[in-house]
Amino acid sequence: MKFLDVKTDYAFKRVFGSQQSKPLLIEFLNALLDYPPEQQIVELEIVDPYQIPLLKGMKDSFVDVKATLSNGSQVIIEMQVLNVPGFEQRILYNAAKQYSVQLKQGEDYHLLNPVIAITFTDFTLFSDEKLKSQYISHYKLIEKSTLVEYKDDIELIFIELPKFTLSLPELTDIRQKWIWFVQNAGKLNTTPEQLNSLGLKLALELSNESSLTEEELEIQQKRRDFIWMQRGSLEKAHQGGRQEGLKEGREDGLNEALQRLIESGMNESQARQILFGGE
Repeated sequence: MKFLDVKTDYAFKRVFGSQQSKPLLIEFLNALLDYPPEQQIVELEIVDPYQIPLLKGMKDSFVDVKATLSNGSQVIIEMQVLNVPGFEQRILYNAAKQYSVQLKQGEDYHLLNPVIAITFTDFTLFSDEKLKSQYISHYKLIEKSTLVEYKDDIELIFIELPKFTLSLPELTDIRQKWIWFVQNAGKLNTTPEQLNSLGLKLALELSNESSLTEEELEIQQKRRDFIWMQRGSLEKAHQGGRQEGLKEGREDGLNEALQRLIESGMNESQARQILFGGE
């Protein structure tokens, strides 16, 4: 038995954005948003349900699932596997765009509904000391000094998968189980007994490779290969940039030291011998 790696884009949308995904998506969002019982999500509509994807271009490394809750709130759920330039700005832009396009010309602003953007990242996004061990970050508009909320009309929630280090026996609540599923589904060859909620059982069923057609399996495989090639290219570029930066920094530092030695009265030949030796 094999399961799809739902960290890859179209597998993520197949599980969370299919026509049959509604029950699991309700459970999933209630687990992540942690609403009190009286505010629990009981109904939603999936916008633009998953279809068998085409292979044209393969430009994107992300895909989103959109849903409208029964109270009108708009939810965007995204899986991002590559830390590309402008990523954080795009998340904010997409949330603001989703907020603004609700109104038609001439309609009143009070008709706007809240937007919640939930983003999973398969890389560490926030390296700040206060957030280094926090795998869920929740952002709202607040007053800077008093932390009083302005409005909760736009919320950004990030789940950084590399920071989630709990093993299967250590999971204690439904939120942890869902995050573990997203992180580890592609490594499974059996159904873990801990993932026993109705939503998680359905998610495992939808991610079971035996439920896919040959065409879907081929496309999922090609998408995964494409994503990993993109990731490899980015890592190589970053590594090359770091090495080039170290080289340039070393050269700049040595040149500055050379100049200071000369200014102190040493001739250039002696200064070069001290700094560069036999180079």
